[in-house]
Amino acid sequence: MPSRDHSLLQSQQHAPETDTRAVPGATTYADLNKRYREVFRRIAEGVVDREKERILPYEQVEWLRHAGFGALRVPCEFGGEGVDAPTLFRLLIDLAVADPHVAHLWRGHFAFLEDRLSTGDLEDREFWAAEAVERHAIIGNAQSEQGIESWEKQTTVLTRDGDGGLTITGQKYYSTGTLFADWVNVTARFGDEFASFPVRTDAPGVLRFDDWDGFGQKLTGTGTTKFERAEVDERHVIVHSASKRPITHMIGLYQLHLLSVIAGIGRRAVDDIVEHIRASKRHPLGSPPGTTPAADPLNQAVIGRASAKVKAVKASVLDAAEDLERAWQARLSAEDAEEAANAANLSVYQSQVVVIPLVLEATTSIFDATGASSTSVGKVLDRHWRNARTISSHNPLPRKEQWVGTYELLGELPYPWKFRTGNTGSEERDAVLDDDTDQDREKLGQTAEDQSGCRISTS
Repeated sequence: MPSRDHSLLQSQQHAPETDTRAVPGATTYADLNKRYREVFRRIAEGVVDREKERILPYEQVEWLRHAGFGALRVPCEFGGEGVDAPTLFRLLIDLAVADPHVAHLWRGHFAFLEDRLSTGDLEDREFWAAEAVERHAIIGNAQSEQGIESWEKQTTVLTRDGDGGLTITGQKYYSTGTLFADWVNVTARFGDEFASFPVRTDAPGVLRFDDWDGFGQKLTGTGTTKFERAEVDERHVIVHSASKRPITHMIGLYQLHLLSVIAGIGRRAVDDIVEHIRASKRHPLGSPPGTTPAADPLNQAVIGRASAKVKAVKASVLDAAEDLERAWQARLSAEDAEEAANAANLSVYQSQVVVIPLVLEATTSIFDATGASSTSVGKVLDRHWRNARTISSHNPLPRKEQWVGTYELLGELPYPWKFRTGNTGSEERDAVLDDDTDQDREKLGQTAEDQSGCRISTS
């Protein structure tokens, strides 16, 4: 990748905040907070029982589906709410405070729509807008495979049958959200090239399994999806090569969704420990007679530090969301889109470097303000660290630290595919969240008119 202009990226990244809603009159956070506050409260009510009993949140997802949650980012001109990125991520943080599993499982949905609604032709945009707005459809994600060296070595294939139709055969893992979805976004080999496309989850030959065995985020529907000659709608297939990867903000969008969930986890962890301390009657060791746990200065200091950390985390996520919104607007207008994407991705990488350690520290240190009773399995207060640690493992933090440092020192922002040669794969593969191709591709032999391209995700 050629070196980027350091000063230009800095000016993009630190541009003054503006009203960047997709369409004038789009719904504000205040409006949406009123609408979803009660839904989020109901979702939060059963979170501990669901965590203990491994009860998947089907009912809670349906509440959000029919409340129009999946259409938040759809532009007003297509019947959606048209919210800007900061508003979306602020709501995702709120939802993650209630239940991080439910917030996480929407990741593939919002990313898929972001891509299709910003680069597809009009017919394509209208179709997916109607799916989200009118049919309340949810889109899951099933792109990664286990046991392969790199994404380019995937074994899932898209083939054309004798009757001219297309079918997909193969097996995917890390299928976040797919158990709750109407569509699943998939990548597969297609001859010597690759293809990206959605598949109906109720299509014959599509099998979904709740076999995710991670110690955190157990209820996100992150497991196996099998395809046994399942039919694929040719209208939605995009064919692309493995090597052509223009720069877009989609990498940052996928990552910031995870960071917003981590931010919500941090806030809920502090809230839960505060509730535990306030309810405790145990006299703090070494404190003056009559001191309650809540009045103990040491406990107050522990909680104060944790509270400040999660406050900083939220601010970092929302700051990066401003840059993602600018990148979205630049992509829609096709003006300085690459530079805006660079600035947005850099901002998200910087946020990741801040968010992950702060929340992991907070979800551990809060136990310093409690006794052994807080470790009761029945309270599952350990879930906060387990869930945050699991999400934080999606993308290697040291690599993002390196990339930010490379930018600061050399004025160049690395990308996951930079060090690849041919189809040999790379150590960078683990870092890939998502990327797309806007040029040099065909839609099953027909020239694509501004279609979106390859999406690659680790979950």
